[in-house]
Amino acid sequence: MRHADEVCTFTLGELTFGVAVNQIREVLRAQPMTRVPLASPMVAGLINLRGQIVTALDLRARFELEPRKPGAPSLNVVVKTTESAVSLIVDDVGDVIELLPAKVEEAPSTLRGPVRELVKSVFKHDSGLILLLDVPRAVSIGGETDDGVAA
Repeated sequence: MRHADEVCTFTLGELTFGVAVNQIREVLRAQPMTRVPLASPMVAGLINLRGQIVTALDLRARFELEPRKPGAPSLNVVVKTTESAVSLIVDDVGDVIELLPAKVEEAPSTLRGPVRELVKSVFKHDSGLILLLDVPRAVSIGGETDDGVAA
């Protein structure tokens, strides 16, 4: 029997996303951030992760969702990329769940805009639909490298 993959879930507004556990380096509370002048609005800034400088991407901006209300809590989901690590700023982190291959389907055509482009498939879970994030595409912004910094 094939083992099911595990994903860590997180939310952005009403949407629930999943990222493969093996792509996640760690989850952190909101971190002090240094703004990057002239950077894309999706680049929230840089964080110092135990001496390593990590680009932090605001997934709300990436998905063209309403901005987070000032003072609203957020978390950093640090994902591994081919070059380094990138922090994805999310509203909340949920459970780690097993993906049952029989319940994974192609992303529906009803998804629009950046969500459609950055979701590779969906998982029908008892708690609702989980959008499976295409991490390499999500951390690539236009002509930038996969660590979110201009090439």
